[in-house]
Amino acid sequence: MDKHALTTTHINVLLPSTHLTKYKHYIYDKVLAYKQFIFHFTNLRAGNMYIESILKARHSVRAFLDKPVPTQTLNSIFESAQLSPSNCNVQPWHTCIVSGQTKDNLKAKFIEALMSGAAPNPDFNWAAQYSGIHRERQFGSANALYSSVGIAREDKKARQMAMVRNWQFFDAPHAIFFTMDKYLDIMGAVDLGIYAQTLSLIMAEHGISNCMQGALGQFPDPVREILNLPDDRGILFGMSFGYADENAAVNNTRTDREALDNAVTFFN
Repeated sequence: MDKHALTTTHINVLLPSTHLTKYKHYIYDKVLAYKQFIFHFTNLRAGNMYIESILKARHSVRAFLDKPVPTQTLNSIFESAQLSPSNCNVQPWHTCIVSGQTKDNLKAKFIEALMSGAAPNPDFNWAAQYSGIHRERQFGSANALYSSVGIAREDKKARQMAMVRNWQFFDAPHAIFFTMDKYLDIMGAVDLGIYAQTLSLIMAEHGISNCMQGALGQFPDPVREILNLPDDRGILFGMSFGYADENAAVNNTRTDREALDNAVTFFN
């Protein structure tokens, strides 16, 4: 075992009493800071760029600790994300971060919509159906996710319940709705994708995990109502984020990447 791989499991063993919760969080913060130091020191010594190491280590997280990200850290992350490039520097994103009671209210509204049988009514075109190799990759991703939590392919109810977790934000302390003016269409969507990736990588550098979620753009009405967004502003997609629960089986999910020869062509 890696001598640096101290996790929340070790902390819970060392401090099992629920009366010591605040001390667990304190120690977890120190462990996280130490792991970040080791990460940066290792990469500096190896001469690696941080970005490449982060990309190799990052994965989608679908279970989080009940531990909000400090306000100062949030401000730093989102200020840095403003450096993201965009077409003609239009910077079309308007990022809505929800936490606390606002997040809980949205979660309740989403579940209410799902229980009523309401059909998705996204602000943008999500009607495309994957086919061919893209369909195969979609199946591969789903298989990796459900296999990590022991859900059989034929267990449709369990798969549906796992899907519902999207609208519960996977119990993350924070969630983001990526919004933009509707008229921007595909041009704005490209810029929002670049911005979201930039944001995700900055979060990873701070030890914060996330999961990008197209599902959070499927039911825009509750979001527009609770956040008081204008009608001409559309919700494209979302992201849940916070500190990963390293003990959750679902966070063992990993997906493959296509070989370079199948994805990139060089023309001289």
